[in-house]
Amino acid sequence: MDFINLLDLLQAPMHLTWKMAVMIVVGGVLIYLAIGKDYEPMLLLPIGFGAILTNLPLTGIADERGLLGLFYRYGIQTEIFPLLLFIGLGAMTDFGPLLENPRMALLGAAGHIGIFATLILALILGFGLDEAASIGAIGTMDGPTAIYVAAKLAPDMLAPIAVAAYSYMSLVPIIQPPIMRLLTTDAERKVRMPYTERQISKTTRVLFPLVVTIIVSLLAPVASPLIATLMFGNLMRESGVVERLSQAAQGEIANVTTIFLGLTIGATMTGEGFIRLDTFLILALGLFAFVLDMGGGVLFGKLLYVISGKKFNPLLGAAGISAFPMSARVVQRVGQEYDFENFLLMHAMGANTAGQLGSVMAGGVVLALLAGAV
Repeated sequence: MDFINLLDLLQAPMHLTWKMAVMIVVGGVLIYLAIGKDYEPMLLLPIGFGAILTNLPLTGIADERGLLGLFYRYGIQTEIFPLLLFIGLGAMTDFGPLLENPRMALLGAAGHIGIFATLILALILGFGLDEAASIGAIGTMDGPTAIYVAAKLAPDMLAPIAVAAYSYMSLVPIIQPPIMRLLTTDAERKVRMPYTERQISKTTRVLFPLVVTIIVSLLAPVASPLIATLMFGNLMRESGVVERLSQAAQGEIANVTTIFLGLTIGATMTGEGFIRLDTFLILALGLFAFVLDMGGGVLFGKLLYVISGKKFNPLLGAAGISAFPMSARVVQRVGQEYDFENFLLMHAMGANTAGQLGSVMAGGVVLALLAGAV
């Protein structure tokens, strides 16, 4: 091997910058969190690997005609990936607990106050309107919604927004309990809510996704792709006549899309684009949105506690977010810490499915408000 060939071999390492090296380490940390800590492994594992790939110099894999570049162009810019995921999410979601207890929809609305508060704070900190709205969308606590909004309004911020959304979602079991304990009293946490199962007819279950799609599409047309794909997945689930399609949406389609989406998001985490002050502000604002969402839900639960004559458990307010079904399980666990015989899970599932639906509608509201800009 002559000297010229040796220089060719060393060409790639010579182009490795410190920012690229840092992002390779960040990608490794995300992979560690996915494997070692089981934090959202379905997304953090491919995101971490994509972050490593895109920061390896001279590979061209994230270039416009590279593999990950093509994924970005045809999957993110066209919004296909997040919408395909919504079909899978709809097929996985049982809205029965919400239909059995419709008042839980109020918690699904209260659990997204952080979106608009964060949007205002981001504007105060100097972000543009589209950027602030995209940052606020982290508060939907729904990765596909945050990605969909950011891809439309602020594609340059897609990487930190996606990482913040999925990272904080994985930390719900850690972040949520302290907030619930801080905002509730011992007596409130021990309120028992007997569950009376109400039979929901198949007709109601089938009509629900159709009615929701029509109403939301008429009120906010720009939100139609979000709500329509979610509700179409749910319609397949509830129809009972396309079991293979429903299973495919929950399985193969959702899984393959998750792989491509994760790798593509990771590919946007370049050293030059990610290591900057804006990124750290986005991560901080995302955490603020998450905490405010949870706090807003619990405080609204306290209001229902008062209105109901102390018969409503405020802990349920924490489940009015989109981290489904993780948040509902956390509510059940925290409730049983104070009363082992208190079973809040089904009530919490109603609030949690309302939060899932509310996150999509909130993302649609953000886009509808800025429809002129997109």
